[in-house]
Amino acid sequence: MAQDSGTRTLISQAQFRRGRGRMIYWTLLAVVVVGFTLVFIGPLYWMVTGALKSGQEIAQTPPSLFPKDPQPQNYVDAWTNLNLAKLLFNTFYYATGAVLFQLVLDTAAAYSLSKLRPVFGNVILGLMLATLMIPAMVLIVPQYVTVIDLPILHLNLLDSPFAIWLPLVANAFNIFLLKRFFDSIPEDLMAAALMDGATPLRTLWSIVLPMSRPILGVVSIFAVTAVWKDFLWPKLVMPSPETRTVSVGIYAFSGGTPMNVVIAASVIAAIPTVIIFLIFQRNIMSGLTTGSLKG
Repeated sequence: MAQDSGTRTLISQAQFRRGRGRMIYWTLLAVVVVGFTLVFIGPLYWMVTGALKSGQEIAQTPPSLFPKDPQPQNYVDAWTNLNLAKLLFNTFYYATGAVLFQLVLDTAAAYSLSKLRPVFGNVILGLMLATLMIPAMVLIVPQYVTVIDLPILHLNLLDSPFAIWLPLVANAFNIFLLKRFFDSIPEDLMAAALMDGATPLRTLWSIVLPMSRPILGVVSIFAVTAVWKDFLWPKLVMPSPETRTVSVGIYAFSGGTPMNVVIAASVIAAIPTVIIFLIFQRNIMSGLTTGSLKG
């Protein structure tokens, strides 16, 4: 591992070339990599293997690292007894709606703040970012009051997907990410589109959005994971068994269900988000870093 002569590192070239320095470097690197791997993979491994154990083996102390008698039937029981197909479909439906609403409305808000520059735009952006300082739990009560009696329309949105979609639309963090990305788009392109007679909406559709695919992918992934992992809010606004999300459904059935079957259901519920992350991890990093670079 040769170091560039103009690059400053924690270990100099001379120290790295020595036998002791190289040994210390690789030892520390191995310890860090193995440590972080155990921290992140350990819970997943325990969950996957725990779903293959019997109820007695899960409850035993100390716990076993490997199932003594693997029982893959637990996954089948979890799928059928907890009606996971319906729960996963509900969650996927809510996540899809959240993605569409955020892509349309958050993109429009970020585009107007970045390129159209309305009056008091910076003040509006500052107020939106200030909401990130408010703990989410503090907003539960006012949001719930709004959902059970929607202002002006006086509609009850309980058991309606809009109860999940609408609170997710006004996402200050996603608007900030999109705005920062739009800020990095050269003004020369915007001026050229204006000279060609393109309206702001046409410029957004034909120029800005095609260049913004990485950050749009990041916002979509954030929206999906936010719906998939949320528990308290769907539990409050989706009381009917027919409209529950997967996390609420697993909790509702956990009372009279063996622990190994509940763990198996949790594994199945986690699979979609893990697959999404593994497929789009490069898009996540590129989307988060591209907007921070000015060309």
